[in-house]
Amino acid sequence: MDIQAIKNRFGIIGNSPALNYALQVAVQVANTDLTVLINGESGVGKEVFSQIIHALSARKHNPFIAVNCGAIPEGTIDSELFGHEKGSFTGAVDNRKGYFETVNGGTIFLDEIGEMPLGTQARLLRVLETGEYIRVGSSKVQKTDVRVIAATNRDLLERTQQGKFREDLYYRLNTVPIRVPALRDRKEDIPLLFRKFSVDFSEKYKTPSIQLDDDARNMLVNYPWRGNVRELKNIAEQISVLSSDKMVTGNDLKRFLPEHPEVNRLPMLAAPQQQSGGDFASERDILYKLFFDMKKDVTELKKMFFDILQNPSLGQNHDFHPADSHVLHHSFPATTDITPQAPVISNAQPIIIQDGKIDHHEEVEETLSIADKEKELIVKALKKHKGKRKDAALDLGISERTLYRKLKEYNIAE
Repeated sequence: MDIQAIKNRFGIIGNSPALNYALQVAVQVANTDLTVLINGESGVGKEVFSQIIHALSARKHNPFIAVNCGAIPEGTIDSELFGHEKGSFTGAVDNRKGYFETVNGGTIFLDEIGEMPLGTQARLLRVLETGEYIRVGSSKVQKTDVRVIAATNRDLLERTQQGKFREDLYYRLNTVPIRVPALRDRKEDIPLLFRKFSVDFSEKYKTPSIQLDDDARNMLVNYPWRGNVRELKNIAEQISVLSSDKMVTGNDLKRFLPEHPEVNRLPMLAAPQQQSGGDFASERDILYKLFFDMKKDVTELKKMFFDILQNPSLGQNHDFHPADSHVLHHSFPATTDITPQAPVISNAQPIIIQDGKIDHHEEVEETLSIADKEKELIVKALKKHKGKRKDAALDLGISERTLYRKLKEYNIAE
């Protein structure tokens, strides 16, 4: 089938080579029963590719269902996918069919497959290899004929090395990989997409269609678009509704674009360790980076204090003087703002000063207990957001389900 016809049918706009290649692979694999793994950042339209594959396959008249693995609680995902028997757990008041039973003969799209628990991954691997599954609380083996299309915005191969994703499942899912390009990698498509969205919203809200001058167009093309097509659509809607002048200039556009889209609440990792979708490789990496930055800050503060002690004239604008105190502690109050600029040091050591001179100083290696600090950060995040798990998880840069697991692991009362 012609690629342009596919774009017209599914409302896909753009002519970048990377997008065309991804569509070509989707069309070629559609008529097979091969498992497909769609990779791409959040907001690039991975679900549209799963719909294309299903619509062009021999299963197109059979059911299609999209399941967000990251949105289903860990304790119920097995029941959702494979069903359960009456009385198998609290609340199981009746038998229930799972998605692999109700979609028999069709296609199931597993979005955010990287968030699937390890136990469920083992069940999924058996379905992919043998077509067999067992309901929760049952011992009867059942058969199903379902094509699986998975999607992720995370590096699954890296997660396998961290023990968070089964390596055998990764290679089973990655039979045919499709990489959906980020919007910043197809800059030539940005003006086309913006024009399409602005026309749609002008019709929806009965307003004149907006236009961009050269400065605004260049700013739009060079913006990083971390939220990809979804973010571009939201910006187009805001401008269509809120802009009084339908000729939008660069200064006008600045009011709608976030000033610092690259800023995160937690420290960024080096580029090779960072996920393509902006997520961190692991929670432990976040904590390591945070603690190392804290230690660097403390070392710099020590050096500043020593310089002032050796040269009192440097301390005229400071609140302390060597003659005013015999003991100087380099301890700092705890803070609920989890940033590298607010270090939290628990094992402060005194620097002894006599007659304005350093009598003794010993470099102390701070203890970096990952588990303790991780628990401390979680408690502070929950306190900061008044016990709201969703907001706390967002602040910490982890999923809500991961936060729930950590609460149980560290026995943290909410």
